[in-house]
Amino acid sequence: MSEFIIVFREVLEASLVVGIIYLILEKSNQLSHMFQLWMGVLAAIVASIIVGYLVLMAKDSLGNDSTAALFEGTFLYLTAFLIWYVIFWLSKHVSDRKELEGKTLSAINLSSWGVFFVVFFAILREGFETAVFLISSFSITGSFSYLGFFIGAALAILIGYLIVLQGRKINLRYVFKYTTLLLVFLSAGMIAYGTHEFEEYLVKSEKIEEAEIYRPWNILEPQTGSDGSKTYHPLHDKGSAGVFLKGFFGYNSNPNIPEVILWICALFFGLNMWRRFYF
Repeated sequence: MSEFIIVFREVLEASLVVGIIYLILEKSNQLSHMFQLWMGVLAAIVASIIVGYLVLMAKDSLGNDSTAALFEGTFLYLTAFLIWYVIFWLSKHVSDRKELEGKTLSAINLSSWGVFFVVFFAILREGFETAVFLISSFSITGSFSYLGFFIGAALAILIGYLIVLQGRKINLRYVFKYTTLLLVFLSAGMIAYGTHEFEEYLVKSEKIEEAEIYRPWNILEPQTGSDGSKTYHPLHDKGSAGVFLKGFFGYNSNPNIPEVILWICALFFGLNMWRRFYF
């Protein structure tokens, strides 16, 4: 579910940028720049994949479990802050057509490859955000939904096409309003799980003892069967309901006190900003 929401929102923004620039070039009879447009899209996609790969390499190159937990916690916090920045600032300007038209026409006048750089950096930002968000989501769940990824991308491209090229009347603000609300919950979950990873770092580096940590609740431990298989309580974070809650809301079946407090604070902050922006 989180993969679908992340990819849908980011690819929709990128599709709108590409579509608007395409129309600008077409209407201003600058068809000679179409090659730079599509080269910019392709180069930005490749660069985004490289960025994601480098982040994964940095994560996997860490030497021990405590350092890895510290990296995970820090990365999840940074991702949550980046999500807040994106959804409450950058998204205000994503469909600012006049601003984008001005940048494109200025780029055309400045250089024959100006369109390439406008498209490249616009799409690279979306690609970078997508890579970071997806890596953080994977860090929480340990799994990845290819179905959600591809459906989100395909649906976003289709909607972007209908809005920009076909002139269909779709309330884009309405779409972003509710995808933003979902991202508010996702970012709060990243804050919570990042806090959990900081706890892991402190325990694994022997700075605190596991027994010293107070937990408000602890869902039943898994039961081990005679064949060695484990059965989880549905609300355990590996149970049938807990897996979804963990992936989307940062749910933990045995949280510590700071984890609960920070999740509530992050959620309250996000919901307040969402309400102020959209109402």
